[in-house]
Amino acid sequence: MAEPFPRSVTKGSPTGDLGRRIAVRRTELGLSRQEAADRAGVAGSYLQYLEEVPGAAPGRSVLLRLADALQTTVTDLAGGTGDQTPGAGRAGSDPEFTALTVKECRELLSTHGVGRVAIPTASGPVIVPVNYSVVDGAIVYRTVLGAMPSRAAGCQVAFEIDRIDDAFAEGWSVLALGRARLVTDADDVRRLTEQAFSRPWAGGSREEWVRIDALSLTGRRITTRQGTFSEPSGTDGPSPAGPPARNMG
Repeated sequence: MAEPFPRSVTKGSPTGDLGRRIAVRRTELGLSRQEAADRAGVAGSYLQYLEEVPGAAPGRSVLLRLADALQTTVTDLAGGTGDQTPGAGRAGSDPEFTALTVKECRELLSTHGVGRVAIPTASGPVIVPVNYSVVDGAIVYRTVLGAMPSRAAGCQVAFEIDRIDDAFAEGWSVLALGRARLVTDADDVRRLTEQAFSRPWAGGSREEWVRIDALSLTGRRITTRQGTFSEPSGTDGPSPAGPPARNMG
């Protein structure tokens, strides 16, 4: 029986917590809304309703089908792991560890997101997360003058991003090494501000731009046999038939 939902749904961005998690996960998998709906066996209009209406509460059977279709878990879709450190699950069966090419590293790094910058200090390196973008091949982020991220300027630093898939014990990481500097030219500052994906999540006035020109890029990827794990469990086993092999890149 179809899940009841309002007949009129206005197209727009995901608004509810569940809707945002569904939309983010299907985007990570490169699925359109209709493709994800087809995999889950629901109407495209119903998936639109789940993504765009705050407070949408599908039944557990629908959540289970969505979790299977999006290769994740009901707990993750419901936000039950929001305060947990990623990677707490067991290792997968027959893991394959491979090095990424420079081209693959650039592709993974080349959009935007949250990364970690390691800054040398008198008492040792300090690692802090920043919202970053890539502009003209350089890693850029905004901060406050005097704050720890701004102290990267003038130093050789490391910058790291990663993706952890707890549901399948897979993931990748990219490490950039290079020199950081403050961006002071007014035209450059204006261009970076115009091209930034969003303002830093921390809020406030963060108008100092730091640029990291990567001198080296390295990365690695771990993939596993779908749906099986290194220790026996009553819930482990082959993934449902249908979804193609995942491309973590």
